Amino acid sequence: MNAQKTTVKVACLGDSVTAGYLLANSQSESYPSQLQVLMGNGYEIRNFGHSGATLLKKGSKPYYKTKECSDAIAYQPDIAIIHLGLNDTNPRNWPNYKEDFNADYFWLIDALRKQNPNVKIFICRMTPIFNEHPRFKSGTRDWFWQIQEHIGEIAKANNVNLIDLHEKLYSRPDLFPDALHPTKEGAKILAQTVYENVTQDFGGLKLGTVFTDNMVLQRNQPILIYGNANGGEKVEVVFDDKKEIATTNEAGKWKVIFPAMKSGGIHEISISTLDKKITLKNILIGDVWFCSGQSNMAFPLKKSENGISEVKKAAENTNLRLFNFEAIQETNEKAFDSITLEKVNQLKYFSGKWKTCDSLSAKDFSAVAFYFGQNIIREENIPIGLIEVAVGGSPIESWFERYTLEHDDKVVDVLTNWRKSDFLQPWVRSRADENLKNAINPKQRHPYDPCYNYEAGVLHFIAFPIKGFIWYQGESNAHNVELYEHLMPELVKNWRSAWGGSLPFYFVQLSGINRPSWPEFRDAQNRIQKEIPNSGMAVSMDFGEETNVHPIKKRQIGERLALLALKKTYGKKIIANGPIPLKAIQKGDAVLVSFSNAKQLDTADKKDLIGFELVTDKGIRIETKAKIIKDQVEISIPNGEKVNEVFYAWKPYTTANLVNEASLPCSTFKLKLNSISKN
Repeated sequence: MNAQKTTVKVACLGDSVTAGYLLANSQSESYPSQLQVLMGNGYEIRNFGHSGATLLKKGSKPYYKTKECSDAIAYQPDIAIIHLGLNDTNPRNWPNYKEDFNADYFWLIDALRKQNPNVKIFICRMTPIFNEHPRFKSGTRDWFWQIQEHIGEIAKANNVNLIDLHEKLYSRPDLFPDALHPTKEGAKILAQTVYENVTQDFGGLKLGTVFTDNMVLQRNQPILIYGNANGGEKVEVVFDDKKEIATTNEAGKWKVIFPAMKSGGIHEISISTLDKKITLKNILIGDVWFCSGQSNMAFPLKKSENGISEVKKAAENTNLRLFNFEAIQETNEKAFDSITLEKVNQLKYFSGKWKTCDSLSAKDFSAVAFYFGQNIIREENIPIGLIEVAVGGSPIESWFERYTLEHDDKVVDVLTNWRKSDFLQPWVRSRADENLKNAINPKQRHPYDPCYNYEAGVLHFIAFPIKGFIWYQGESNAHNVELYEHLMPELVKNWRSAWGGSLPFYFVQLSGINRPSWPEFRDAQNRIQKEIPNSGMAVSMDFGEETNVHPIKKRQIGERLALLALKKTYGKKIIANGPIPLKAIQKGDAVLVSFSNAKQLDTADKKDLIGFELVTDKGIRIETKAKIIKDQVEISIPNGEKVNEVFYAWKPYTTANLVNEASLPCSTFKLKLNSISKN
C-alpha cells in the first residue's frame, strides 16, 4: 500500500502587492494564485497578504497585528515567502522606527520557526516604487533603498533565503499603473521569480547575450564567462586546454574567470552541465569597443560615401568582428503595430550576434564604427570587436541606468510623464507619439523613453570586459545645451561605473547643419571633453551638410575617432586634435588669437581663411578679414569698433576652414578678449 503523498504548504506573507491590490480578480491574478499554477498539485499556496501592512510593529498598520499574520503562523507552512517593507517607506514609519526594522523582521521569522522548526523561509527584496509615486522625492526614494539594504542584512543574519523581486521589474514601469502595484503580467513575473527560487529551476543552461560564435574577447584582462543554470548545478567551462568549474548560486547565476590573454590565434569554448552543452567557435582575442548613440552612429556603411565599394571588399577585414544589436523596428514616421509594442515593453527591442566581417554583416553596420575599427586594426595589427547599440533619434536620457536618473535631483523629473516633458526635445516627443498611436497602455515604453535603451540594450553587455566606448549623439538634445552639459559627464560616469574602471570615452561633435542652437551645442561639447577624464572629441562640423542631419562622409569621422584612441589609449605619438584657442588680445587695429596644438596653422582648402567674427561691445557680430601668422590668427578690426569677443565657426552650418599641420580642424569656439580659453 502506497503512502499518501504529502502536500507542501506554502504561505505568502506580505502587503498589497501580495494581496493583489488593483488586480481585476485577485483570487486568480495575484502572484500567489499564479504561483499555485506553476507549482502544481503537490503544493498548496495560500495568500496572507494584507494591504497597507508594515513590517514595523510600531508602523501605521503593523502586519503582526493582522489576522493574515496570525493565520499564516497558525498555518505552519513548510515554505514561507515574505514580501514586506514597501509601506515602511511612509514618513510615519521609517524615519521614526527604522532602528526596530531588523528586530521586528526577526520576530516574524522566529514566530514561523516556532510553529514549524523545519519551515524554509524566503524573504524578498521589495518590488519597485517608481518615480511617479507621490512621496518619491520627499523621502520614499531614499528610504526604499535603505530598507532594501536592511533586507539583505536580515537574510544573512537569520540564515534565510533571499529572493530578488526587484531586479526583473525595475525596468518594467509599464506594469505599474500607480507606480507601486503590478498588473497581472507583473504578478506573473513575481510568481515566476518565486517559483524559480523555490524550485531552483531556472530553465537550464543559458549564456549571456554577448556570448556567440565569432566573438572577440578582451585581451590583457581576466576573461569572464557567465550565464544562468539551475540552482546548485555544476557548470564546466573549457577554454582551449584550460578548464574551470562553477556552481550556480541560489539565484541561478554562475561565472568563471580565465587568466588574461594576449591577442592571437583562433579559440573555442565549451560550456556544459549534465544535460546540456554549448560550444562557441571561431573566437578571437583582441580589443572590444562599445559603439553607441543615435542615427549618425547607426548610419550604415552601405549609405556612406563610397560605402558600396567598401562593402564589396569588407571580407578582407579578417581581424574585424561585428556585433550589431539591431532594433526590431526603426523609430521612423510610422505607428508601431501591436506585436512591436508588446516586444518593446518586454525589452525585446534588440537582437543580434557576433559575425565575421563580410559584405552581409558590414553593409548595415555603423559606418563610423566600421572605419574606426578598421583604422585601429591597421595601426595595431590586433583583432577588433565592435558592439553597436544605437537608435536613431534617441535622446541621451534613454541611455541612462534608472537608478542614476532617479537619484539625480536635477533631472529625476524627466522620468515623469516623459512624453509631455519639456526636458525632452519636442521632435523627440512628437516622433514617439507617432510611433505609439496604437498603444493601449498609458505607460507604453518606447526607445526614446528615459532609461529604455540602457535597460533593453546596454544592460546586456555591462559585465563583458571591453576596451572603451565611442559615442555619436546629441542631435536630439541640442535644444537644451545646459542640460546636456550636465547629462553627458553623468552618462560617462554611469557607464564607467557599470563596467568598472575609467574606460576611454571618445565622442563625435555635432556637424554643421542649418539649426540655430548647434554652434552653442558644439561649443558645449568642446568644453565637456575637458570635464571628462580619459575622453576626447572628434570634430565633424567640416563634413556637415546644410540641410541633412545625416552627412555621408563617415570615413573621416571614424578616422578622427581612431586618431584619438591611437594617441590616448594606444600611446601612439601622433597628432589627434586640431588647433586649440588659447587667448585673444587686441594689438592696434587687430585682434590676435593664439593657439596650441598647432606648429603651423593652415586652411583646409588652401584658400583664404574664413569663419572668424568679432563681437562689439554692443553685441553686433562683424565678419572681417583674418589671416594666419604661424600659430596665430590676426583679425582686422574695422572702423575702430570696440571689440569684446571673437567667434569662430559660430554658424549652424559653417564653412570655417582653420586646420593645423595635421589637417585637423579647429572646433567652434568663442573667446573674450584678453582672456584665457577654457576650451
